[in-house]
Amino acid sequence: MDEYRTDDEQLDALRRWWGENGKSLTVAVVTAVALSFGWQTWQASEEQNLRQASDIYQALLRNISSGAPEDESRKYADELINEYSETTYAQFAAFHLAAIAVQMDKLPEAERQLRWVLKHAAKGSDSAQLAELRLARVLSASGQTDKSLAILQSGEGGNFQASYAAAEGDVLLAAGRNDEARLAYQKAMALGGMEGSASSSVSRKLQSLMPAALMNDVPVAAETTDETENLSGQEE
Repeated sequence: MDEYRTDDEQLDALRRWWGENGKSLTVAVVTAVALSFGWQTWQASEEQNLRQASDIYQALLRNISSGAPEDESRKYADELINEYSETTYAQFAAFHLAAIAVQMDKLPEAERQLRWVLKHAAKGSDSAQLAELRLARVLSASGQTDKSLAILQSGEGGNFQASYAAAEGDVLLAAGRNDEARLAYQKAMALGGMEGSASSSVSRKLQSLMPAALMNDVPVAAETTDETENLSGQEE
C-alpha cells in the first residue's frame, strides 16, 4: 500500500485550501442565506457549529503531530464524524481513520471510512475524488480488482485524471496485467499534472514495463525530494 501515500500530497493541498478559504467561504454562504431569509438565529447556530468542529479538528491535528496515543486521536475523529458529519472537517477525520486502518491492515475498516466520505462529500468534489482514489487502492489490496477498476474507470477524475490513470496502472500491475498497466501509465504521463514522488514513481514503473527497444522513448520524470508537509496548524 505504499502508493496510498502518494495521494497524501493531494489531500494536503485540499486541507491547505480549506484552512485558508473554508471557514470564510462557509461563513459567507451562511451570511448570504441569513440575509436573504432573515434567519439570524440559524446563522448564529451554524457559525457556532463550524467553530466547534474547527476546534475539535485542531485538537486532532495537535494529537497527530505530537505523536499522542492513537485512541486519543480516534476520539476526536469519531466526534467529528458523529456530531459534525456535514462539515469538511468530518471528511478529513474519516480520511485519517482510513489511513490508520490501512496501517493496521484493517482494510474493511478503511473501506468503510472512505465510503462514508463518498456518501457525505459533494459529487465530483476534490474530497470525493480523493476518496475514490484511496478506496480503489484499498479494494485492490483486498483482492477486489474488478471493483477497484470499476471505480477508477467510471470516476470523473476532474483535477485528478492523471492520478486516476496512475492508480489504474497500479491496480492492473498488482493483478499481473502488465500490458494494460503499461497503457494506463502512458495515459497518466500524457495527461500530466502529477508532481514530485507520484510522477517519478509512474515514470519508473512505465520504464520497467517497456520493451527494451522502446526504453529511450519513455519520458523520465525528474526526481524530487518533496515530502508531505506536516498537517499541524494548516487549518484554523
